[in-house]
Amino acid sequence: MVSWNIENFIYNEIKLNVLAQNSASKEIQIIMPKNSEMKEHKAPFAISVQVLRGWIEFSIDDKIMKLQELDMISLEANIPHSLKALKDSIVRLSLAKNDSVARVNAVLKN
Repeated sequence: MVSWNIENFIYNEIKLNVLAQNSASKEIQIIMPKNSEMKEHKAPFAISVQVLRGWIEFSIDDKIMKLQELDMISLEANIPHSLKALKDSIVRLSLAKNDSVARVNAVLKN
């Protein structure tokens, strides 16, 4: 069993936790405190992003979408996007098995 609801919000620090993986994908919990941001980046494979708690701004090019609890978006590979937490948020990120958590961590360092 995987519990997505466990969090430890630290002001302006985004945390990643790999909660599940199988032969096809990795499921990552992203803990985003209010006002934290993941600057524009791309994924080399298709991804899905779902807000499990909170509210985020999800930007693709000049289009800004506000995703609330249980809203989800899927992107094909190499689409530039960014995220900003409008409230303390827990986000589920689904990655292809061949994608790397290190790559996602590198986004946080930019």
